[in-house]
Amino acid sequence: MIEKIRNFAIIAHIDHGKSTLADRFLEITKTVSIDKLQPQYLDQLSLERERGITIKMQPVTMNYNGYILNLIDTPGHVDFHYEVSRALAAVEGVILLIDGTQGIQAQTIANLELAKEQNLKIIPAINKIDLIKSDIDDLILDIYNLTGEQNVFLISGKTGSGVQELLQAVIDKIPPPSSYFQANDDNKTKALIFDSHFDPYKGIIAHFRLFRGRLSVGDEVYLNRARYKFKIVELGIFKPEMVGQKFLDEGMIGYIATGIKDPGILKIGDSITLDLDTKPLPGYQDPLPTIFASIFPNQDMNYYRFVESLNKLRLNDPAIFIEPITNSFLGRGFNVGCLGLLHLEIFQERLRREFETDIIMTLPSVKYLVNLTDKSKIFIQNASELPPLTKIESIEEPIAAVDIFSSPYYLEKIARLIKDSRGEIKEIIYEKTIVKIISFLPLDEVIGGFYDELKSVSAGYASLRWQLAGYKKEDLVKLDILIAEEKEPSLSRIVHRSQAEKIGRKILLKLKELLPRQEFPIKLQAAINKRVIARETVPAIYKDIAGWLYGGDRTRKMKLWQKQKAGKKKLEKIFKGTVKIPNDVLLKILKIR
Repeated sequence: MIEKIRNFAIIAHIDHGKSTLADRFLEITKTVSIDKLQPQYLDQLSLERERGITIKMQPVTMNYNGYILNLIDTPGHVDFHYEVSRALAAVEGVILLIDGTQGIQAQTIANLELAKEQNLKIIPAINKIDLIKSDIDDLILDIYNLTGEQNVFLISGKTGSGVQELLQAVIDKIPPPSSYFQANDDNKTKALIFDSHFDPYKGIIAHFRLFRGRLSVGDEVYLNRARYKFKIVELGIFKPEMVGQKFLDEGMIGYIATGIKDPGILKIGDSITLDLDTKPLPGYQDPLPTIFASIFPNQDMNYYRFVESLNKLRLNDPAIFIEPITNSFLGRGFNVGCLGLLHLEIFQERLRREFETDIIMTLPSVKYLVNLTDKSKIFIQNASELPPLTKIESIEEPIAAVDIFSSPYYLEKIARLIKDSRGEIKEIIYEKTIVKIISFLPLDEVIGGFYDELKSVSAGYASLRWQLAGYKKEDLVKLDILIAEEKEPSLSRIVHRSQAEKIGRKILLKLKELLPRQEFPIKLQAAINKRVIARETVPAIYKDIAGWLYGGDRTRKMKLWQKQKAGKKKLEKIFKGTVKIPNDVLLKILKIR
């Protein structure tokens, strides 16, 4: 039985056609009937369909020519790379999909590196051959240099050309699960939890890969690391809807209904075992958040319901880091760490849609190290946490060690980008047709749009990986944004002095564009230590109060205009400090760097 199982994933850069290829697999294997099959069938979230991107990995079990094919479709955007890494730990091989019209791009190489680290069998395929008008020999050569694979499949997910041959290659080239077991394995039943979600009736549903033994309905098992015992309420496979089974054997991918209602008990990466003496599977390394925000429940929402919603979402998105905080104005909330701005945006939208939870969000930031005059040190995430200026000796910002992979053709542009981002190149290494640029950049620059700019200057070819390398003392200042002459704490941020005025003007211009106009002009200011460095004004709503007058002396109109002007100044004083920023406007301001 186990020799007839193949576990594999599809990995690629965003928009290279993973979900469309998965549709063709579902069609060829008759897993989903033609009348039910719709484009991007495995993208189950409404957000995925609206945005046209895969956000969550999605497993599905297919039967084909006597074989059981367990496929995991994965996201392509860099913000969801943790989904990819967890999926790869549950399979023996991958299809590396490359868009023939765009070539090898950023996340193509990053995902390939993850697959190589897991020692997975790699099957390269070039997609969209129906649209390719130029010779692809150079692309095939690049793929060979990256993967060492000479046999590259030419397919079209849209028309289905070459897809059946690719599916047969999965059977022929990817080893069965039995070859994955290690010599030091203790031969006891064990399964790795690679994902989960919450069901109000069945409790936590654990998505797992069974590495050893058999699991059956009614078995009493343990969450090994949590040392928590539970009874299997239901188990089964994904088709891609959940289909119950009486038991699952080793090598299979499926789900278990645990009946556990407390979201804090189950952790992604835990092992399911029959006893606590069994050696657990390695699990996963916690992802490193790259961007932070502070979130609080809306005033009309119960705090405990807010926490429950947050914990349930984390079951399905373990890349989210949370830490409780208290704010004197907003009350109890959490510091949230995400893997990028898109991840943060998706997190907020999923909270709103799936759990009917609206939140108040303040500016995301990296952690800064503040050296105080009394020789003590503190870490802060928000500018509002900065102590008084008289108590600060210096501020250090986190520095990232960044490895950038690119074609040598883009080296000059990338070097200029690193310099403009306050970075420093340490070494350049040439590896066949790829150049590796080892550099150090402020983490704030890395997470604040550097990746998007890197894609732009390299035509999408370059990729990067980074890790925190420590802290460095810099000339950092607190940039305050004043609206109607009152500081808006959610917009304060720590920036490098050389960039303060540029960033301040960007924020004010965006606020001027987005803030709803009032009956009075709204004064916008950017300041450092109470010194204003930029100013804009949101004009008042215009109302022609003298329009009904005609003929006669113009002084009649001028009196009305003077009266209107005085009234607006009075309103400006009355409503000083009461102008609030809508949450959707705040999110747009957060993206300004």
